[in-house]
Amino acid sequence: MALRLEVFETAEDVAKPAVVVTDTGHFEEARLASYEEGYTAGWEDAVAAQNEEAARLRSDLARNLQTLAFTYHEARDHMLGALEPLVKELAARLLPRLARETLGQMVAETIRPLAAEALGAPMRLVLNPAARPAVEAVLAANAGLPLQIEEEASLGEGQVYLRFAETETRIDLDQAIAAILAAVRDYFTLHGTGGRHG
Repeated sequence: MALRLEVFETAEDVAKPAVVVTDTGHFEEARLASYEEGYTAGWEDAVAAQNEEAARLRSDLARNLQTLAFTYHEARDHMLGALEPLVKELAARLLPRLARETLGQMVAETIRPLAAEALGAPMRLVLNPAARPAVEAVLAANAGLPLQIEEEASLGEGQVYLRFAETETRIDLDQAIAAILAAVRDYFTLHGTGGRHG
């Protein structure tokens, strides 16, 4: 038994003569056009892939920078939160003590130029009774100043008034301490754990 193959040609196909390309220039143009088209498509695919990779890298970098910024702010807020009570306590305890220890020296430094101007006129030093011993100890080294000390319980321990003739000079370490403590408080309020993350 012989093998028979099925024929798909129609009678019209058999009647048509086969097309033979004899113009090689036209064939070469078609080949170059299809090469150029393939090259351009390949180039565009490579550029698109490179742009995708660059966009992915930029996105990863932005995400990592945001994570780093958040971690930095988180660590900063944690450190500020831990330091806040310590700094406030140090300021509240040390500043008044420093004021008490330096008040006498500040009074002496303020009195010297005033005494030169007063030309022997008596000066009155008005202060809180609790501050008197420290101020007198420093003023004892400056004997010879025409000075009368008056106590005034309504003044703070860091407040002193120097009065002579018609002038008055005020030393107010209590106000300076209050301003410093307020600045410390404001700093931690502004930069504390409730701050913005960038």
